[in-house]
Amino acid sequence: MNPLPTPTVVFVPGLRDHVPDHWQTHLAARLDGAVTVPPPEDARGSRDAQVTALDTVLAAVPGPVVLVAHSAGVHTTVHWAARHHRPVHGALLATPPDFGTPLPDGHPDPATLRANGWLPTPTGPLLFPSIVAASTNDPLARFDRVAALARAWGSRLVDVGPVGHLNPASGHGAWPRALDLLRDLGCRTPARDPKASA
Repeated sequence: MNPLPTPTVVFVPGLRDHVPDHWQTHLAARLDGAVTVPPPEDARGSRDAQVTALDTVLAAVPGPVVLVAHSAGVHTTVHWAARHHRPVHGALLATPPDFGTPLPDGHPDPATLRANGWLPTPTGPLLFPSIVAASTNDPLARFDRVAALARAWGSRLVDVGPVGHLNPASGHGAWPRALDLLRDLGCRTPARDPKASA
C-alpha cells in the first residue's frame, strides 16, 4: 500500500513585506518544500489581489496542501475558501484581526477595508479542518471576537496566551508551537533542526 503524500505547506502572510524574524519565515525555512505566497505587485491592500495571489500559488502545487495563515492572511484564506474549492488538508489560522471594528492607528479603517473588499468577513463553515490560534491580548482583535469567528468557520479554537499579535513587533520571532498545531492537523511534514543549518 502506497503511503499518503506529504502535504505541501503554503504560508499566507498578512499585508506585509518579507520579515526575516517573523515566525512564518522561521517555520518556512524548517519545512522542506514549503511555499510562501508573495505579495501582489499592485493593489496589495485589495482582497481580490491577495486572493488571486493565493490561488495562483495553490494552482501550481500538486497534491495536498496545508495552509498556514497569519493576521490578514487569515482573511485572505477565508475569502479564498468562499470562492474556490480546491481540496485542502487543513489550515492553521493565527491571530486574525477583527476587521469589523476600528483597528489601532496605522491600520486601515473599516470603510477602507470595505472599499477594498475585505468586509463583510465570510462566516460560513470552512470545508476543511482548521485551527484558529487566538491571543488573549491581541491589539487587533478581542479574544471573544476571534472565538466567534472560529465558531462560524467551524474551527478548533486554541488559546495561545498573551502573545500580542504574534509578530516581531509584539516580541515574538520563532513560534515553536506552530509545528505542534500543524501536527494536530495531521501534517506530517518533517521539520529540520534549525541548529543544523546554523
